[in-house]
Amino acid sequence: MVQEQIIARGINDSRVIAALRKVPRHLFVDPGIVNRAYHDSALPIGDRQTLSQPYMAARMTEALGLIGNEKVLEVGTGSGYQTALLAELCFNVFSVEKIRALSRKARTLLDRLEYQNIALHVGDGTIGWSEHAPYDAIIVTAGAPVAPKPLLQQLADGGRLVIPVGDEQGQILLRVTRTGAAFKEEQLGDCKFVKLFGKYGWRH
Repeated sequence: MVQEQIIARGINDSRVIAALRKVPRHLFVDPGIVNRAYHDSALPIGDRQTLSQPYMAARMTEALGLIGNEKVLEVGTGSGYQTALLAELCFNVFSVEKIRALSRKARTLLDRLEYQNIALHVGDGTIGWSEHAPYDAIIVTAGAPVAPKPLLQQLADGGRLVIPVGDEQGQILLRVTRTGAAFKEEQLGDCKFVKLFGKYGWRH
């Protein structure tokens, strides 16, 4: 997986590559589809949610530019796979998931893998997790109509937000970097994610 889907497609951050080699992706999928765990595709994890394609997880993680001392907010814990990758690469991960059953399942697995630097919360990820702000990096693993204002406000100076933005017709992966009160946007290419529901995302 790492050689053919990650390195061959231009991911070259050695720390990201090492994390992808280390985190056992097959543990984060249902037993019935474990044979597809390392395929080049997103996979269902229940509750109409998905585990991102390995390349997209790597692409988004690399775009955060983590060096190891950061405090990171993840919006959309899901299976916990992306959470584990982040935990390998930064100092602390704070992850918000709206579906309690997914959060609970992820917590059990992350504990089993002995991660000590992850805090999970059940709630509306579009409003962030203000108690632990500001964050050096924020990653959103579902598509929003626009970057939610509370997440921008919870970025530290110099912090990066990576988020899919768009609708059913198409989404763009966006990196927003904060400098003081200014926010610089970069488009990182097309992507496709499930919708981000919440106060500052899509409404049901």
